[in-house]
Amino acid sequence: MTLNTQPTGTPISPSSQDGLTTADTQSKNLKRTTQGSTKGYGLQSGNGSKKPKQKKCKVCKTLFTPNKPLQAVCGVDCSVALGEKRKRLKQAKERRETASADRAKRESLKTRGDWGREAQAVFNKWVRLRDQGMPCISCGRHHMGQVHAGHYLSVGARPELRFEPLNVHLQCAPCNTYLSGNSILYRQSLIERIGLEKVEWLEGPHKWNGYSIDDLKAIKAKYSALARELEKSRG
Repeated sequence: MTLNTQPTGTPISPSSQDGLTTADTQSKNLKRTTQGSTKGYGLQSGNGSKKPKQKKCKVCKTLFTPNKPLQAVCGVDCSVALGEKRKRLKQAKERRETASADRAKRESLKTRGDWGREAQAVFNKWVRLRDQGMPCISCGRHHMGQVHAGHYLSVGARPELRFEPLNVHLQCAPCNTYLSGNSILYRQSLIERIGLEKVEWLEGPHKWNGYSIDDLKAIKAKYSALARELEKSRG
């Protein structure tokens, strides 16, 4: 009986034919992969991550190495101080917002009369600053007591000239209060100060449709700014 014979022995793998074992191939591939994954990352710490950069503490301003990406302070004391500061800033912001809301509410409740009184007070202040150091328009004295912003033609008689600068000048309290403006002497001094033509213009007719709330707000804003400028220029 004839038997078929086959070559005996251990089959040779392709890698064995190149003289490399399977373990050698895996080691080589792992080394190549590791080298590729770290390429281009520069200096690294022992655990394979970058060393964190130093920061300046937001409180004491010293340099420190943070333990967390968003760490803003160097230690516990500065962390407490920063928390207190942020709390104060938040409270201050809330106070401002509350005050602003209260102010807006109060202004929404003001009447035209309220706005008129406020505008008049600011306008009178500006007149006193403008004429500071000048004598009373009526009696010519440098009064040592209280001085007013006196109207040549009164608000009651000529309301359209209430906020006309040519119609209002520094006046001592006795002339304005006890002598009803001392108008005769007021007119004589006013002619010397601004000229007869302007005095007659004041005394002439004027078209007037009254003051709206928006008009009074604008007047207040205008003379508030002018008064601040005068105060600033005089120190």
